[in-house]
Amino acid sequence: MASMTLGSLVHHHHPSIFTRSSSLTTLKPIVINSKRTVSSSSYSYIVSSSVVTKEDNHNYKSSSFDFMSYIVSKAESVNRALDLAVPLQEPVKIHEAMRYSLLAGGKRIRPLLCIAACELVGGEASVAMPAACAVEMLHTMSLIHDDLPCIDNDDLRRGKPTNHKVFGENVALLAGDALLPFAFEHLVSATSPVVSPVRLVRAVGELAKAVGVEGVAAGQVADISSEGLDPNDVGLEHLDFCFSIIIHLHKTAALLEASTVLGGIVGGGSDDEIERLRQFARCVGLLFQVVDDILDVTKSSQELGKTAGKDLVADKLTYPKIMGFEKWREFAEKLSRDAREQLLGFGSDQVAPLLALANYIANRQN
Repeated sequence: MASMTLGSLVHHHHPSIFTRSSSLTTLKPIVINSKRTVSSSSYSYIVSSSVVTKEDNHNYKSSSFDFMSYIVSKAESVNRALDLAVPLQEPVKIHEAMRYSLLAGGKRIRPLLCIAACELVGGEASVAMPAACAVEMLHTMSLIHDDLPCIDNDDLRRGKPTNHKVFGENVALLAGDALLPFAFEHLVSATSPVVSPVRLVRAVGELAKAVGVEGVAAGQVADISSEGLDPNDVGLEHLDFCFSIIIHLHKTAALLEASTVLGGIVGGGSDDEIERLRQFARCVGLLFQVVDDILDVTKSSQELGKTAGKDLVADKLTYPKIMGFEKWREFAEKLSRDAREQLLGFGSDQVAPLLALANYIANRQN
């Protein structure tokens, strides 16, 4: 009964998720280089623990779009904005802890989705920057809390010791707590007045929902509750798949979805455009987690910049555990096609960044 109830619930809200493709298209892997740094006026940031090479960039080029240049320049802009948004000031200890994780690098996929979505609907990147930074602050908060001993008890994040290993559990907890409200403060106070109050309030509501009991927090609880479930138990296989979808729609996809939707809102998108961006991002968010689960069991900690194999050790519900390595590829290709379909009708030049980001997420190696 529990399996049917849960499955019906997920299918009702997300019916396309359960539509499986009959054919399998192998996703082309991207060869990734090691670290690349991008300098700003006062810092040298790691744009990501790995970046796309010039050879890889050929896969993402249109006649007027250079993916590598786009992702590097936008990530550099995001890093500068984050540095300015959270300066080192009193009380020094908590600001050090906030900055330690916030400026630790990463791929900046969420801010890039926000900016690209804003540009897609005709907005300027500068208009989306406060929203992009707010999303990254909330993402960083979730990582700090996720790594704590009471949850995942992790020692490595983005190639560095986790926040609580450097500052202690108490300060790490407070640093995450501080980033949560500050993200909303920054969104409200730094967003350009060209964005109407109605749209700004809508953006705040969207972001709050993404991190609350209908988003990241709910997904984290479900993730914890999934530890130890056995897909071989009688009647549990369907429940496992449904439960895994619920976990990742909330824990991972919610913030990726909010990032993209926020860009559409502040960029002046119509309701129809925003809804299409939402569906695109939902597919991309699940795709991100499908790939993440595979990388967790196929890559080393050094390659990932975080502890590898921890989901396997914790016996969590992951896509490889539930579906096997062959079916996950079919599922990933279905999500990738569904994401691309949501962008049909937009101009090719405007849509190129989002399509390239979706391809990068599908083929990333860390």
